[in-house]
Amino acid sequence: MPPIPPQRLRVLMLQEHLQVAVHEYDVVLLALIRERERQQRRRRRRWWVRPWIERRRLFGQYETLFQELERESRGDYVGYIRMDPNLFAELLLRVTPRITKCPRSRRPLEPGLKLAITLRFLATGNSYRSLAYDFRVAHNSISTFVPEVCTAIYKEYKEEMFNMSSTQDEWKAVARQFGTRLKFHHCCGAIDGKHIAIKKPNKSGSLYYNYKRFCSVVLLAIVDANYSFLWCKVGANGSSSDAGVFNESTLRGALEDNTIGFPAPDPLPGDDRDFPYFIVGDDAFPLRKWLLKPYSRRAMTHKERVMNYRTSRARRVVENSFGILAHRWRCLLTTLQLEPGRVICVVLGCLTLHYWLRMRRPGLQDLNLDREDEDGNVVPGAWREDVQMTEPNQMVGQRASREGKTLRNYLADYYSSPLGRLPWQDRVV
Repeated sequence: MPPIPPQRLRVLMLQEHLQVAVHEYDVVLLALIRERERQQRRRRRRWWVRPWIERRRLFGQYETLFQELERESRGDYVGYIRMDPNLFAELLLRVTPRITKCPRSRRPLEPGLKLAITLRFLATGNSYRSLAYDFRVAHNSISTFVPEVCTAIYKEYKEEMFNMSSTQDEWKAVARQFGTRLKFHHCCGAIDGKHIAIKKPNKSGSLYYNYKRFCSVVLLAIVDANYSFLWCKVGANGSSSDAGVFNESTLRGALEDNTIGFPAPDPLPGDDRDFPYFIVGDDAFPLRKWLLKPYSRRAMTHKERVMNYRTSRARRVVENSFGILAHRWRCLLTTLQLEPGRVICVVLGCLTLHYWLRMRRPGLQDLNLDREDEDGNVVPGAWREDVQMTEPNQMVGQRASREGKTLRNYLADYYSSPLGRLPWQDRVV
């Protein structure tokens, strides 16, 4: 067989390459056509709204059970959404302008339905799909408007509820509450933090993974003697400690340079020496003249045990406040299946509702609080029967200032003296 000329060989090779390129082009074109057909099939909806959702007005809980409870059983109504019909109507009137959507091609969900679903989610922590079957509203719609309604509640009441005291008279009123109710004088609030469990955010690594081995964000708050939140910071990653969140907040700077507006030092009741005003915390926080905490539990004297007992009585308000908050809004006891940004919206909504209900119905949940009997023994509140929110990790080695130690020692002497002692404190400690 004679050899193929070089020119002919090149022509054959070009023809072969051309056939391969045409085949690859046909494969790619066919794949694009199939993908386009698949997308077109995906766009073809069997219905705009599922039939069982369209029957919402006949069988949805907002249109049936919700109205029945309002007519027949106010107690069950309160258990259903954690407030009575009058409070629900008042709240709905305030937030309606913020959650009403403009009608377009289809009629939007009514504000009352959105608010009821949001309150039911906060009260139970049920999944969006579970609420979808109860209220006959699509779960993707619920996932959209629940954080929006929580944000609307927070923004509507923000100026009223979270307007932190800034004048000396306002801080003195807070301190008088601690002095009258808890016999702990010159205290302007109790500070503590809690973990809010969340699902692991995408590509977050171990940023939100805390020492209890679950993902969370931290809620740090200051509470007054009326179990109301004066200040809060939500959203720090779960790997942070109480002290770490506190050190990074604007609150610490305001306390250090006294731009927070604490009153000038004046004498304790029955005393003649000026003593500064302060907040009280646990071992996680640094001991300063504006922040007092208990003594270390190692080799304590009787005076130090008395001081720790009096400090724990003051700190009990923040524990009870978190207990009331989670006992009422039980979504905080679950693992929120939300992104951190939406978790912040939900938590702020819970805090706002907590403060609002404390103002509108002050004694509504006082039976759930820790209290003391006639002998000074602590009777645990009903909220402790629930699974509680977890304390953030406490940093070790928070260095105490010399001035803070001096003031704590002086306060310990005062509470062990006839001027400041309680009749039962020696027996209890």
